[in-house]
Amino acid sequence: MIRIVVFLILVGLAAAGSAWVAEQTGDVVLNWGPWRIAMTLPVFVLALGLTIAACVLVWNLLSALLRAPGRIRHAHRERRHRRGRHAITHGLLAIGHGDSTAARQHADMAKRLAGDDPLTLLLHAQAAQLEGDRDGARRAFRAMAERHDTRLLGLRGLFVEAQRADDAMAAVVIADEALKLAPNATWASHAVLGFRCAQGDWNGALAILDGNYTAGMIDKPTYRRQRGVLLTARAMALETEDRDLARSSAMEAVKLAPTLVPAAVLAAKFESEAHQVRRAMKIIEAAWASCPHPDLADAYAHVRLGDSARQRLSRIESLAARTPEHVEAALAVARAAIDAAEFGRARAVLAPFTDDPTQRVAMLMAELERTEHGDAGKAREWTLRAVRARHDPAWTADGYVSDRWRPISPVTGRLDAFQWQTPVASLPSERNSVIESSEFAEAVLAPPSRPAIPEGLVEPPRGAASAPVVIAPTTLQDNDPPKPADIVATPEPSAATPSEQAAVDKPVDKPVDIPVEKAEDNPSLEVTAQPVAAPAAEPAPPLQAAAPSEAEAEPETAEEPEAPAEPVKPAETAAAAPTPLFRNRNDLAKPAETQIQAIVPIMRPPDDPGVEDEDQPRDEFAEQIAPKVQAGGWRGFWSRFGS
Repeated sequence: MIRIVVFLILVGLAAAGSAWVAEQTGDVVLNWGPWRIAMTLPVFVLALGLTIAACVLVWNLLSALLRAPGRIRHAHRERRHRRGRHAITHGLLAIGHGDSTAARQHADMAKRLAGDDPLTLLLHAQAAQLEGDRDGARRAFRAMAERHDTRLLGLRGLFVEAQRADDAMAAVVIADEALKLAPNATWASHAVLGFRCAQGDWNGALAILDGNYTAGMIDKPTYRRQRGVLLTARAMALETEDRDLARSSAMEAVKLAPTLVPAAVLAAKFESEAHQVRRAMKIIEAAWASCPHPDLADAYAHVRLGDSARQRLSRIESLAARTPEHVEAALAVARAAIDAAEFGRARAVLAPFTDDPTQRVAMLMAELERTEHGDAGKAREWTLRAVRARHDPAWTADGYVSDRWRPISPVTGRLDAFQWQTPVASLPSERNSVIESSEFAEAVLAPPSRPAIPEGLVEPPRGAASAPVVIAPTTLQDNDPPKPADIVATPEPSAATPSEQAAVDKPVDKPVDIPVEKAEDNPSLEVTAQPVAAPAAEPAPPLQAAAPSEAEAEPETAEEPEAPAEPVKPAETAAAAPTPLFRNRNDLAKPAETQIQAIVPIMRPPDDPGVEDEDQPRDEFAEQIAPKVQAGGWRGFWSRFGS
C-alpha cells in the first residue's frame, strides 16, 4: 500500500513539473562559435533528457565491452563448479547405495571439475573405502588433515582407518590430537577415555570425564554414574597397593552411584573391616533393593566376621525379605541354609523354581541331595539337568559375557557397558521350555533291575517243561504275502534232554527264533500241521510275561505247581504289537484282525548263546543301556571256536 501511495505521489510531481515547464515563456539560446541555437524551454528540457539517456546507454555499452572477458571467465568457472557439485552429489548418492563404480567415476569427474572443493576429497576418501582401497583412503584423509577447513574431518577419517587396521596406538594419537584441536569432539573424547581405561590410567580417565562434563557433552546424572564407575575401578585396582586411596574412592563411588553393585560390595567390605557393620549393611541393602545380586548376598552374609552359619542364615533371610519374589533371594537363602544344615528350609525356598530350573538352581539341588541324603544318583540327575538348563544372569556387555564386572566393554570400549542380565544366547525358546532328558541319562539314572521277559514269551511253570508257551504274533503288513495256516508243534515229554530242560526252566531276555524241524530229522519231535479254527470253549489260559523275582531265582526245596495267571487278551496283544510300516488308506478305520496264536515249545540247543549264566556277575549299566549281543566277524568266530 505504501509503495502505491509513493508511486502516485511521484507521478503527480512529474505531471506538475511538466505542466510548469510547458507554461513557461521565452527561448533558450546557445551560442558556440559560429553556431547559434534558439529553442523554447520545453524543447530544451526534452533535448536535455534525450542527451542524458544517450550518454548513459553509451557508457553501459562501453562498460559491458570492458567487463566481458571477466564475466566470461566467471561464468565458465561457475559452470564447472556447478557440474562439479552435481558430480559430488551423485557420487555421495552412489556411495549411499553401494555402487562403487559410479562413485569412482563421479569422484574422478569432481576432482577434474572442482578439485579445490573439500567435498571432493571426502568423496574420494569414501569411494576408496567402498572399494577397499585403504591406502587411497588414507591419502585422501591425510590431504584433508593438512587443510585448515577440513583438518578435524581428516583426523576423524585417519582415526577410523587406524581402527580398521587394528593400530591402537595410532588411533589414540590421532584422537588425542583431535581432542586438543576440538575439546568438544565426542568421538575423540570417547576414544581417549576408552584408551585410558584400557591402560588402567584411572586418573587420566577421570580428568577427561571432568572435561566432558565441563564442555556440556554429558548431563549431570550420566557424569555421576560414570565417575562412580571410574572410582570403583580405581578402588579395585588399588585395593592391595594403597588401601586408603582405595577406601576413599569406594566410598565416593557409593555416594555417586549407590546402585552400582561392585562399588557397594567393595565399600561394604572396607566398612566391615573397619568394624562399621551397620554402615556396611545399609550400603548393601540400598544396592539390593534396586538390583539383587549374589555378590551382595555373599557380602551381607559375611559382613560380621566370626558369625556362625545359622547367624548368617538369619541375616540373609532378613535381606531376602526385602525382595521376596526375586529368584536371587531364594538362591541366597538356599545357599546359607545348606551351609547351616537347614536342608528343609533350602528345599522350601527352591521348590517354586525346580520345575524350570536355571543352572544355579540345579547345582544347588544337586548339592542338597548329596549333602543331605548322600544320594549320588539324585545329585547326578540334577547335575545333568544343570548342563541343559537355562543360564543365570551374568555380566554382559555388547554380547560379551564375563565372569566379573569390568568398567568398560572389551568389544567397543564403552564406559559402564556391563549390565547384570541374562545373556541373549540363553533366552528361553518359544517352542518348549522343558528340557527332556536323553536316553543315556535315563539309562544311567534308572535303578538296577533284572532283565524282563519280552512280551509274547512266558516262563513255564516249575516242573512242567512241556507246557505250551504262547508267542505273540507280529502284525501283518499290507505288503506281506498271504501265509498258510499256523503250525502247532507238540513235543513228546520224554524227548527233552537235561540241557534242554534247563534251557526251558531259565528265563530268557530276548525273543529267539525257534526252527521247526522235520520228523525224520528229529525223531523226538512230532509235528502236526493242521488249520486252527475258532477258539474252543475252554482254551488253555496262557501265562503272562513277567520278570522273575528274587525268590524265584533261588532254588526251590519243593516243587509246587504255580497257579496260572490271567490270560493275555488278543486285544492287548495286538495293541502291544509294533505299528505296521505300510497301511492302505481304506483300512485305517477297520479294526485290527485278531491273529490266531501259535503254540510252540521253547527248544534250545545246548550251545545257544542267547541264554546267559546267572552265576556270572552282572553289569547293571550294560543291562540298562543296551542288550548284550554276540560279537560278529572274526572276534565272534574266535569266541565261538574257543568255547
